[in-house]
Amino acid sequence: MRNTSTYPLRLPTSVKSAAEKLAKEEGVSLNQFVATAVAEKLTAMNTAAFFAERKERADFEAFRAILTRQGGEPPKDGDELLLVKKGLGHR
Repeated sequence: MRNTSTYPLRLPTSVKSAAEKLAKEEGVSLNQFVATAVAEKLTAMNTAAFFAERKERADFEAFRAILTRQGGEPPKDGDELLLVKKGLGHR
């Protein structure tokens, strides 16, 4: 990594042991494992924020109008929602 900085990290012993075990299984250093885990968490949080922001801009009336419009083709086999297949959703 070119642009790196250090950060003293204190972990509970059990968390550090589990992270060391997983890092060893993955064949990476503990440092690389922790850096990747932090990057994954940041990505997940940014993705959640992106979709929350998009939801605020959504036009649910227009969405419902598109879903309930006349014409078009019915879903092909395999296109059904899992909830619909299990009888838990609405069509």
